[in-house]
Amino acid sequence: MSRPSPDHRPATTPSERSRPSVPGSGLAKGLAVTLRTMTRRAVTQQYPDTQPELPPRTRGVIGLLEENCTVCMLCARECPDWCIYIDSHKETIPAATPGGRERSRNVLDRFAIDFSLCMYCGICVEVCPFDALFWSPEFEYAETDIRDLTHERDRLREWMWTVPAPPALDPGAEEPKEVAAARKTAEKLAARRQAEQAGQDGPREGEA
Repeated sequence: MSRPSPDHRPATTPSERSRPSVPGSGLAKGLAVTLRTMTRRAVTQQYPDTQPELPPRTRGVIGLLEENCTVCMLCARECPDWCIYIDSHKETIPAATPGGRERSRNVLDRFAIDFSLCMYCGICVEVCPFDALFWSPEFEYAETDIRDLTHERDRLREWMWTVPAPPALDPGAEEPKEVAAARKTAEKLAARRQAEQAGQDGPREGEA
């Protein structure tokens, strides 16, 4: 004896087959749903008249803080889409002290990101060891020409002004080492300037 297939469905009962369908019942149900929703307050934001409230960690566009870039090429090497283009040259820095050695440093000539290729994975922002790349929630940079989606370093610098401030630290957390070092350096410079100013304002020779 063969078993019934799992997909076998029981036949409809005579009462279900004989149940009459009211003409227009489906239309009436649809109109009832429409009438219920018409009395509710609309929650749709009419873009672009109303700008959306985006969270601060939205991945919109990448900003470049050029002063922090050391041309280490780490972001370009780790980019899975190869959409970061960096050009640089070396400059020789004279010795700071007599008899010292000259130093060489990399100088950034070009830093560009092709956002037509970028998939917004954020790897470049995460691997940057000197905090030169930041996420901005701005997203209104569509272009009619795909070539205009390659943002050079001047435009990437402009996006830095739209980067939100980092969240506040826990009140009980320790002060970051970078902030502490910068604060100590600023205090030393201020004390030195005060000492120099006091020496200039002191009594001169031959004055009573």
